[in-house]
Amino acid sequence: MSFKHISVVILNWNGKAFLEQFLPSVVANSGDAKIVVADNGSTDNSIEFVQTNYPDIELIINKENGGFSKGYNYALNFVDNQLYVLLNSDIEVTPNWLSPLSEMMHDENIAGCQPKVLSFHNKTLFEHSGSSGGFIDRNYFPFCRGRFFDHIEEDNGQYNDNLEIFWATGACLMIRSDVFHKIGGFDEDFFAHMEEIDLCWRIKKMNMKFMVCPSSSVYHIGGGTLPYNSPRKVYLNFRNSLIMITKNHEGALCSKLFQRLILDGIAAITFIINGEFKNFISVLSAHMWYYSHIRLTLKKRKAVKAQATKFNSTGFYTGSIIVAYFIKKIKAYSKLDQRLFK
Repeated sequence: MSFKHISVVILNWNGKAFLEQFLPSVVANSGDAKIVVADNGSTDNSIEFVQTNYPDIELIINKENGGFSKGYNYALNFVDNQLYVLLNSDIEVTPNWLSPLSEMMHDENIAGCQPKVLSFHNKTLFEHSGSSGGFIDRNYFPFCRGRFFDHIEEDNGQYNDNLEIFWATGACLMIRSDVFHKIGGFDEDFFAHMEEIDLCWRIKKMNMKFMVCPSSSVYHIGGGTLPYNSPRKVYLNFRNSLIMITKNHEGALCSKLFQRLILDGIAAITFIINGEFKNFISVLSAHMWYYSHIRLTLKKRKAVKAQATKFNSTGFYTGSIIVAYFIKKIKAYSKLDQRLFK
């Protein structure tokens, strides 16, 4: 099968070691797909490594590290192809990984899809970033088939069916180039984290679909540029969640934000109780940024409404993942009441 209509675009920032480790699997298993490395202002000789060892790989050089969002937005302006695969630099791909994804995209109503994402260090486990498809609950907390919060399930084939999802992981996302550019790409204020959920949400407001295709699988290290327990990551996740809700929430916004304020307050208090004072400061800083930029975010909300047609809410969980996980002690997607999914 030819993959000339696909460009695999790897965003790199000081990831020379990852390129050395994982580019060989991408080159060996991607057929005639176009492979692109977009360097995000690296200072570790990543550029020289690619130029010397992979002269056939297209290299796009961003002058600065604008994060995941800005880095991809800039680079993809120079990539002309039908389908993009946004691929993290710390991922090992498997033989034939592109075929099922490409075949799935024959359905023109599908804007994008993802493979099953497993842990590189323990290949029997799902990986935090995407697992076997992403969802959000009624309070807009994200979770996956295979991962609730920091709890990871073992992959026993229980989530091997193709399924329409709410969001697909940015760690390995196949997406139509025309849809990506029509929606305006990633929101660059996000910098990193949750930008793919925001992107998928906005595209679903154009009545398009996202899918998971578990017959394709990849292995992800995860936390390659920012550890999962980093206060910086806590800050970005709390801040970006507020931005995303404000932009995309259907209906009365103030009541939803008030509910989220209470939940974030509980999280902040929990950080204090656990002695995680830097994470408490991260939550506080996230809210301070959000309130100081509220006018800009509300303008984005108007822009999203203006572009929307019909909201495809499939993958929205009308229950609370917090209640399910912390109160009902449900640790697996398969144990959730499936009737609560739209």
